Amino acid sequence: MITIAPLAHIDLPLLQRLVTGYATDVVYRAAKNESDGGTTISLYLTELPQPYIKRYGDLLDGDVVRRYDAIAQAGHSFAAYEDGGQCVGIAVCEQQVWNASLTIREFHVEPSSQGQGIGRRLMEAVAEHAEAHHLRALVCETQSTNVPAIRFYRALGFTLDGIDLSFYSNHDYPDGEIAIFMKRYL
Repeated sequence: MITIAPLAHIDLPLLQRLVTGYATDVVYRAAKNESDGGTTISLYLTELPQPYIKRYGDLLDGDVVRRYDAIAQAGHSFAAYEDGGQCVGIAVCEQQVWNASLTIREFHVEPSSQGQGIGRRLMEAVAEHAEAHHLRALVCETQSTNVPAIRFYRALGFTLDGIDLSFYSNHDYPDGEIAIFMKRYL
């Protein structure tokens, strides 16, 4: 049995266990056409000759933990717990007062617990919380290479709402990871 409850504290072992990474055999590639008459940016699903594997271990440090712990303590983050109290999923969420939205900074379900509806239940708890606080949208950002996450978010009612061709570095476009912003309107 899984219980969804507020997440009040985050530490490094929890993040290291849940924020692992992903693998995919397809990615989205961007194409940009810019002129005086207009600009278009398109995304195309592209098969890869070999799987793309992304690991997040090097990105987790004390600064990240302190930042996420402060966000969790603000009261908008949630976790999925097994009967024994083991955390198997997190949604680290930060309210944006200025535009009445809830930004999902991290959303992860332990790999061995994926495919059981835990992520869906966790996201629904986030959405119910946001609605109760009169927020208008859930917002998340992921990479164009993280097609499994994009598909998951779409299945939960999120739509692509923005693309940033240089969010991570000055060399993201055309062949690197491009930031994909998705929203679920409440």
